[in-house]
Order: sequence, then C-alpha cells, then structure tokens
Amino acid sequence: MKKRLGLVYGGKSAEHEVSLSTARAVTQALDLNKYEVLPIYITMQGEWLKGQPLEGPVAEIETLRLTKEGDSQPDHIEGFLQGAMPDVILPLLHGTNGEDGTVQGLFEVLNIPYAGNGVLSSSAGMDKVVMKQLFAQAGLAQVNYIHFIRIAWQENAEALLEQAEQQLSYPMFVKPANLGSSVGISKADNRQTLRQAIDLALKFDRKIIVEQGIKAREIEMAVLGNDHPAVSVAGEIRPVAEFYDYEAKYQDQSTELSIPAVIPDEAARHMKDMAIRAFKVLDCAGLVRADFFVTEDDEVLINEVNTLPGFTPTSMFPLLWQKSGLSYPDLIDQLIELAFERHAEKQKLQYTMD
Repeated sequence: MKKRLGLVYGGKSAEHEVSLSTARAVTQALDLNKYEVLPIYITMQGEWLKGQPLEGPVAEIETLRLTKEGDSQPDHIEGFLQGAMPDVILPLLHGTNGEDGTVQGLFEVLNIPYAGNGVLSSSAGMDKVVMKQLFAQAGLAQVNYIHFIRIAWQENAEALLEQAEQQLSYPMFVKPANLGSSVGISKADNRQTLRQAIDLALKFDRKIIVEQGIKAREIEMAVLGNDHPAVSVAGEIRPVAEFYDYEAKYQDQSTELSIPAVIPDEAARHMKDMAIRAFKVLDCAGLVRADFFVTEDDEVLINEVNTLPGFTPTSMFPLLWQKSGLSYPDLIDQLIELAFERHAEKQKLQYTMD
C-alpha cells in the first residue's frame, strides 16, 4: 500500500525560493509507486494551500496550490486538517517559519510523523548564537564572535563597533542569527563596511552575530540518522566569489565543489567526531549538514550546522551522500523511514502516572 506523503514547501521566509527549488527537485525523485504525494504550499503571506495528489514529476511546484478544475479557490489548512491526514510529512521549508521549529511544533501537536529535526534541534540550530553557545559548552572549537540585538544597535552603535574591534580583527563576517542560505551575510574590512553590514543583517533579523574572519578551507560533512547517526565523506567548497554568499550558492553557478575533499586523515576523523557531537548536543534527528573551517595548519573549527540543508540533487548534502554510495531517491526514502522510526519511539512515552 502506498504511503500518503505530505510535501510541505514555500513558507513565509526570505528563503522561499530556495524551498521551491528543493520541492521541485524532490518531486522529480519520488517514486509514485511508493507514495501518494500531497503538495502543501505555504505562500509568502503564510497562507496554507493544498494541491491535488501528484500524478508525476512537476516543473513548476508553485502552481500546485491550485485544486481540481471547478473549485473557486484552493483548500486552506483548515480543510486539510479535517481531511485525510498524511501518513508522514516531508518538510522542505528553509529559514524562519519552517526550519526553526515552528512548523515542527504543529506536526508534534497533530502527532504526525515528519522527516528531519524536531522542535528543539530545529530552533537551536536556526539561531546561530544559541547554537554556538551549545557548541562551546560541548567543547567544540569555533571562531570568536560577538552578538547583539537591534535595540542595542539603535541605542549604542558606536560602543558595539568598538567592542567588535576590541574583541575581533578585520575581516569580520556579519550574519543574521536566524537565517540560512547565506541571506544577509556580508564581509567587513573596516568600520564603515562593518556598519553597513550590520545595517543589512538587521533587515533580516532582530539578532545578529559578528564573527572573526579567518583564512581557512570550507569543508562540509553530511549526517544522517537518529540515535546512531552516520557521517558522509567530506566535501570542500571553493567559491570563485570572495566568500560563499547567496548568489554564489544559488545564482551564478560558479562555485566549485570537491567531493571527496582532499584533507589529512586526522583532520577528517576529527571532523567526523565533531559532526556527531554537534548532532547529539542539539538532539538532532534525520539529517544535518555540518560546516567546518580547516586552517593552514589543519586545525578544525566548527562553523555551524544546518538542520534542513539545501536538498536539490546539486546541493552539497545529497552530493555528499551520493559520493558515499546513497542515491538521491534512496536518500529521500531513508529520511522518510527515519521519520517513522522516530515517531514510533515517541509513541512509547507514557502520559499518565499509572
């Protein structure tokens, strides 16, 4: 019997278009002999719309918000919740209002199995400041940084600039604390560009992080599993641009990926250990991409983890598993099975004192 799979994509996020790209790719890979696929589109305004079950791969995923001919408008989430529930949800939401634990909380309340990370790991992994604080507690080496919120910048901009220059040195990287896909990230080489970078980042989030820039290689590993996670081979990012920004990731197609990365065995072992420790300290499930810096003397520093990494066939996470022997369709199947496994484990919990 086919499993009824809810495909949730779009979202009220600066990464809406990235989510659409992921959803399009997933529809190309799903085996419709295994799954009845129900597309669930979340608009940029946060409206939930349901399409008809897929009959085959699609090229334009956003058009699936339309229902069958003759309906005056697509079904809203209220209608979806009253209808036949999916057996499992595959969330393909990147960024805020989806990757940050909010939609995962909805699935938890509804008691529906869903692929990927839960509420805690999603929210902690989304907030770069919280994530780095947890990494520090776990003893994971990372670059120096400072952080602050918008109101602090509005009230004490000069003091914060001085703090950054006292605790860090140029170049610095300024990032919104709660966005992925390199949205809103800038490199600062002096006080003027630092001020501009902070102003930009604060357009996307009320909290930002300023990190020490270092000369290092950017290496990534993919983690897959629940209580016993496995780690892929390592891959290296070699952006042609000055750094790996949003345009380099999704638009100019000029970034070079080297898989497997050529790194010393000891550094690779260290990264694998750190990836698993990061996965466990955030209580992750399903999937994570762990990003590292490797310096010229082979020191390994963890940069961050992404709890819902880019997931098109040309994204780093699927490519790392492909080079590790797991195809894109099989990777999707495994994530769905891990969702059922994790949900079954939760059903063992007792909610009474008897």
